[in-house]
Amino acid sequence: MAAKKSFPLRISPDVLAAVQRWSDDELRSVNAQIEYVLRQALVDSGRVKVIQKAITIVEDKDDKSS
Repeated sequence: MAAKKSFPLRISPDVLAAVQRWSDDELRSVNAQIEYVLRQALVDSGRVKVIQKAITIVEDKDDKSS
């Protein structure tokens, strides 16, 4: 995993409070929520591409057909 870079952010108290409530609802830290929103905006605007999506396959261990 690439190292993360620190970046100071000036943000209005109202916006920060709204992001705090949103991050609480999503069970993320404020920092993780801001990063998530920025990453999603980059994908939505076509500035970065989604390279891989995680797929979870649930297999029945009792299935003897294979």
